[in-house]
Amino acid sequence: MTLKATLRALALATAAVFPLLHAAPAAAAAPMAKTFAPGYYRMMLGDFEITVLSDGTVPLPVDTQMTNAKPEDVRKQLAQHFLKPPVETSVNGFLVNTGSKLVLIDTGAGSLFGPTLGRLAANLKASGYQPEQVDEIYITHMHGDHIGGLSADGKAVFPNAVVRADQHDADYWLSKANLEKAPDKDSFKGAMMMFQPYVEAGRFKPFNGSTDLVPGVKALAAHGHTPGHTTYVVESKGEKLVLWGDLMHVAAVQFAHPETTINFDSDNKAAAAERKKAYADAARGAYWIGAAHLSFPGVGHLRSEGKGYAFEPVNYLPLR
Repeated sequence: MTLKATLRALALATAAVFPLLHAAPAAAAAPMAKTFAPGYYRMMLGDFEITVLSDGTVPLPVDTQMTNAKPEDVRKQLAQHFLKPPVETSVNGFLVNTGSKLVLIDTGAGSLFGPTLGRLAANLKASGYQPEQVDEIYITHMHGDHIGGLSADGKAVFPNAVVRADQHDADYWLSKANLEKAPDKDSFKGAMMMFQPYVEAGRFKPFNGSTDLVPGVKALAAHGHTPGHTTYVVESKGEKLVLWGDLMHVAAVQFAHPETTINFDSDNKAAAAERKKAYADAARGAYWIGAAHLSFPGVGHLRSEGKGYAFEPVNYLPLR
């Protein structure tokens, strides 16, 4: 090999090795963050701002909780939606800013349901609001996962808010006589504890049946799930959103089969009738619906499909 060829070979070898000599040492794999984004979703309804607030999720063994469907049939229906029991079930609240009033519909579970829930107040703050700013709180019904966020350590979480709920639910859940004869006393004790600060301050004002509350928001009686279960209708500039509370719990089952009931209902027959009526009206009216236990953010439209219905979730879009 000539000197020229040798020098050329050395140059090529050096060029190949040099980057390796100066390469940065290999880094360990990045650790997984394992944190959630703040749980809120915002949309406009006419001139109103709607903010859906996540309280978290809770796993429910829904195959054994449907009262008029066989567990194996429920599991088949879940599988069609790539689900299996227990189903991770959302708990949602809804914040409505009308421009003159800040209205919160349901408050989540607070400390009543364990560590996977109780995040609504934190998500309200993450969304840009403070509990002190809430003017009115409308309760769909007095089950713990809807009222548990009202109070903490014996104090009102929303110190300036007036709380409203149907008188039928108040008469049932806040009754000491009903507490004394109930086999499950915790639900009654929880309701009494959550409402106590507002009752003492004169800021709990029940209503009776369907009624207007503030301009653009009205209560609509939908009794059955509980004695005073209520849905809320929000309207602005020709746009409409109906917040169903617990008219339905398991989307993968109860949209296709609205007759299917769940053991959380105090009156299965009445609850099923209200659900069927609400479904038919929503599909016919093509307005927005929202529900406490639809997968977050739990807002969308309903359309007829066969003998049942199909839910179309909101299409994500930024505020403009």
